[in-house]
Amino acid sequence: MIGYVVLGTNDLPRAASFYDALLAEMGVTRMMEFGERGYAWAAAMDKPMLCIMKPYDGQPATVGNGVMVGIGADSRDQVDRIYKKALELGGSDEGPPGLRAAGGDGFYAAYFRDLDGNKLDVFSYG
Repeated sequence: MIGYVVLGTNDLPRAASFYDALLAEMGVTRMMEFGERGYAWAAAMDKPMLCIMKPYDGQPATVGNGVMVGIGADSRDQVDRIYKKALELGGSDEGPPGLRAAGGDGFYAAYFRDLDGNKLDVFSYG
């Protein structure tokens, strides 16, 4: 259902490096480049994309309060690895890996912020 999610950045090279390394943990690569404006990552062109962009209006990127991107993982182990990689890359903790009652039975998730302060959730069911 989700086609793509766009997160803003004020430092495109730094954000691109973070997401290249982070999403490589899932075998996801950069699929599109928008010159000096941004990049998009996806497992395939017909799959949902995560985009990092400089704001179109030229104003500084800011973090949206209450905005979060959920990244589906294949396993709890992959959730753990992605969370650990995010922190190694300079991301900040918003909730360590574990079962979450709010997501229903078997919802295993970890929460972190990227280098620009955008909140992400990596999760697995089962």
